[in-house]
Amino acid sequence: MTAGEVAAGAPAYAAAVCAGMAAVWLTVGQDRGVRRARLVVAGGPLRPDPVPEWRRGLAWIRARARREWWCLVVGLVIAVLGESVVPLVLAVMGVLLAGRALRASERRREREARADAVIALCGALAGEVRAGRQPGAALMVAARDSGGLGAAEAAVLAAARFGGDVPGALCEAAREPGADGLLGLAACWRVAVDRGAGLATGLGRLEGALRAERDQRADLHAQLAGARSTAVLLAVLPVVGLAMGTALGADPLGVLLHTPAGLGCLLVGGVLEGLGVWWVMRIVRGAQRA
Repeated sequence: MTAGEVAAGAPAYAAAVCAGMAAVWLTVGQDRGVRRARLVVAGGPLRPDPVPEWRRGLAWIRARARREWWCLVVGLVIAVLGESVVPLVLAVMGVLLAGRALRASERRREREARADAVIALCGALAGEVRAGRQPGAALMVAARDSGGLGAAEAAVLAAARFGGDVPGALCEAAREPGADGLLGLAACWRVAVDRGAGLATGLGRLEGALRAERDQRADLHAQLAGARSTAVLLAVLPVVGLAMGTALGADPLGVLLHTPAGLGCLLVGGVLEGLGVWWVMRIVRGAQRA
């Protein structure tokens, strides 16, 4: 068959392929339509198509696998390539350290989310009080809309509904990380009840102060982004060096894992790497505490 004949028959081949795909699609769609029609006629519920087992397995792995376990996967690959158990041991240590760092990051995000919810609670409560609601009813509506009371919401709402110690319940709720603003809300509530001061005015000032504090924290996080990038760069540089050495035709893994000098360099470099990352993170934590 010549090139001209192939070129001449190409449209026919393409048309045949498209016709076959259309027939398969129509058959599948017809089967689904017939199944749905039978379910409707029989009065049964319209159930979705069954999910393949491999998708269920993948979803199960994603739901239960933690990100720090990737350190173990990388360590296992390097251990196989370098024919040594040392990377696997280092990977186990990396899993522990990465898990600790990830959990600290999750706790920080939870604190920030709870602080934002407290700010929203103060704003909603101030709006409800200005609209003419009684403080107890206003607190119930604001808590339902904002969710700033966290796990102690039931206790605070019970105190507000039945005339209990609302400031005391708010102080108990303020023990959760990020809910420190509830202490100010408790103080405003106590002053408004005991001395007859305007609750809406105090809540408005409290909301403004909490927003200013949140903006200050956000500005601090932005200024410390450079220090965090330095820590990440220090952690990644050794891997980049190993990749470059392997690309140039050298055998850095063999030297590091199978020679006394290489093991010594690996030990000293690992210690210096850990000290560098620890020092940078210590600077960041000191600035955040200040």
